[in-house]
Amino acid sequence: MNIHKNARLTVKGRELVIERLQRGERACDVACAMGVNVRTIYKWHRRYRDHGLSGLQDRSSRPLRSPKRTSKAREKQVIALRKERRIYDRIADQTGLSRATVGRILVRHGLNRWRDLEPAEPVIRYERARPGELIHMDIKKLGKFQRVGHRITGDRTGQSNLRANGNGPGWEFVHVAVDDHSRIAFSQVRESERKECAIAFLKAVAAYYNGLGIKIERVMTDNGSCYRSEAFNKLCQALGIRHIYTKPYTPKTNGKAERFIQSSLREWAYARAYQTSEQRKRELPHWLHHYNWHRPHAGIKRTTPISRSGHDRNNLMRLHI
Repeated sequence: MNIHKNARLTVKGRELVIERLQRGERACDVACAMGVNVRTIYKWHRRYRDHGLSGLQDRSSRPLRSPKRTSKAREKQVIALRKERRIYDRIADQTGLSRATVGRILVRHGLNRWRDLEPAEPVIRYERARPGELIHMDIKKLGKFQRVGHRITGDRTGQSNLRANGNGPGWEFVHVAVDDHSRIAFSQVRESERKECAIAFLKAVAAYYNGLGIKIERVMTDNGSCYRSEAFNKLCQALGIRHIYTKPYTPKTNGKAERFIQSSLREWAYARAYQTSEQRKRELPHWLHHYNWHRPHAGIKRTTPISRSGHDRNNLMRLHI
């Protein structure tokens, strides 16, 4: 329990009061010296006499009895009605309580929001058994810039107007791929999210993982038009890759790609005061190397992604020097 900011006596101060009284000082003199009312001195002396040092601790100001408090039976009735999906007004009508009282009861029991009534979905975590068995792919749109961005300077002057008038620097698209088992990631910045860029990125992904001795068996994407295109799926067939899609409106299905995007934004895209977006783009391969080869990954017990590639790290390092 926190002591009030204006309290004159802390627990140590109360102990000092008792010491001075036990030395024979008068209560009024102690009160004057401690800057409190003499009745306060008598109060702490009485508590010490009845309970010892424990009596000098702060007590709750909650009353011993609350005769007007809603009964437990009525609270159970409110909770039961709420679980039947009743709204505040309907519960108040049926129980004879005020709407405010119903609200306080539901807040106290964690049932004030509709989502609190829904059963929590079990968290299902999975990991493929070997590298290349499943590659997650996704795209993140980033704004181009020709000076240090507002995330660093805090100055948004004119940015919205420039983009609205079509005079702004435009956008660029970060295509990402993450191996489900090892978390080895690959990413490129491309000019669009159209099928041509998605196809070019998939070719680069296949080449990158093949260079690490990883054969891609499946790729998982969302239902974006670039991934739904016939040309993209023909390339998957030509590469011997099975293409699977996430469940519509369920981004957590592709959660490893989503999580990698969060990390890349925090540690690469917004980590430094880049002078231009082109400088940021040039930095991406260096950050990717750090992510795959040197950065401990919490999702794989603080090991590095490359250590789970199934190949000797030193040999792979020689190939990539």
